[in-house]
Amino acid sequence: MPIKIPNELPAVKVLNDENIFVMTETRAITQDIRPLKILLLNLMPKKIETETQFARLLGNSPLQVELELIHTSSHKSKHTSAEHLLTFYKTFDEIKHKKYDGMIITGAPVELMPFEEVEYWEELCEIMEWSKKHVTSTFHICWGAQAGLYYHFGIDKYRLDKKISGVYPHTLDYKLSILFRGFDDVFMVPQSRYTSVRREDIEAVDKLKILASSEETGIYAVSTDNGKQIFVTGHSEYDSTTLRDEYFRDKEKGLDIQIPKNYFPDDDPTKTPLATWRAHANLLFSNWLNYFVYQTTPYDIETIE
Repeated sequence: MPIKIPNELPAVKVLNDENIFVMTETRAITQDIRPLKILLLNLMPKKIETETQFARLLGNSPLQVELELIHTSSHKSKHTSAEHLLTFYKTFDEIKHKKYDGMIITGAPVELMPFEEVEYWEELCEIMEWSKKHVTSTFHICWGAQAGLYYHFGIDKYRLDKKISGVYPHTLDYKLSILFRGFDDVFMVPQSRYTSVRREDIEAVDKLKILASSEETGIYAVSTDNGKQIFVTGHSEYDSTTLRDEYFRDKEKGLDIQIPKNYFPDDDPTKTPLATWRAHANLLFSNWLNYFVYQTTPYDIETIE
């Protein structure tokens, strides 16, 4: 089944060109099937790029998904036009009366700041609190995962000696997790961050279970017992060239940055990088939609508790 997105969203053309089944609003209204309503809180600066990445993954599912986009009203985007935001995005105030089958909270390039100093922190806290009673399952990603762990469970992040950047092997800590059903014993995940969370802090919280991790990069996936809240530190949604673009961006800024690990052939930035995580990325989001959203959410969305 396809993902349902607004008719004129830039992602429509990109995904159609990739032979991904996309259903526009016009076609969807003729079907008598209740789609899964997924809310994407996009905190990334390049919103069009990020919304396309998630639409690609959500669209590769046998379920019909209706994607709705929101951004924070307490922060003015510098990298996305006001016209695009007005056309395709809503604010929290405009949707807080609704309920959703699932929600994704993206990462954000603010990880070196204390949480409370982030411009939209109070608004994000309000959204995360709201999600507990209005969303069946919320998927937190990278800084969004750190923010969620901090807000909901008081688990703080800490700064690493150097930035983690590259594609790293990961393994399952909890092999019976249905979020990772069908995964290989070792799977690759893009990571791009300056901070992390400590295993011992998470293990001290009875409500949390560590699902997967990496010997090199630490904790990868954490979940509450019922999967209502999922926290993932990596960027499975990344395009094959995203880490490359970040690397050259940081080099141009004069930062002391290392070549992303396990990414460029022969560690040569002039060579085209290989995407070694795409299959597992699709399976991760397909499992989330199926087992933690579709199989759990009520048919009458207003009865979500």
